[in-house]
Amino acid sequence: MDVYQAIKTRKSVRAFLDREVPEEVLNRLLEAARLAPSAKNLQEWRFILVRDPKSRKMLAKAAKGQTFVGEAPVVLVCCAESDGSVMTCGQLCYPIDVAIAIDHITLCAVAENLGTCWIGAFHEDEVKKLLHIPDRIRVVSLLPLGYPRDGALQTKNRLPLGAIVRREVWR
Repeated sequence: MDVYQAIKTRKSVRAFLDREVPEEVLNRLLEAARLAPSAKNLQEWRFILVRDPKSRKMLAKAAKGQTFVGEAPVVLVCCAESDGSVMTCGQLCYPIDVAIAIDHITLCAVAENLGTCWIGAFHEDEVKKLLHIPDRIRVVSLLPLGYPRDGALQTKNRLPLGAIVRREVWR
């Protein structure tokens, strides 16, 4: 599968089969994240791979009760170990860099016939307490991962290019 096909077919998956994800597949996904670009090459991303059913259920509670989070066979807790570096443009490095690494994972997951769902609705303090994450570490996202229960393609509701692209200047 080429990257364009992965982008076209990626969807947010909220129902997973009760099927383990092989270790070698997880390693390929994490390697894709490791190879992502980062500002100043800081590579601030860190990942906690959670398979334990009890821990996954607790993560679902921390994710505002989104039960499907705990039903995925794997939850990647996507974190940043940051020194607070800011790019010249004024943006913090770590949220953008972790997002790029997560996107590498989500697209590679499609190529592995896996589904993901980017979760930003969670209580960081609860996740940190559950997984013994130090205060200095930020939890950026939760990423449930597994084989989708429904493999059907979805039509994406996206704005047309003309609504999002300007040429040369903002008009």
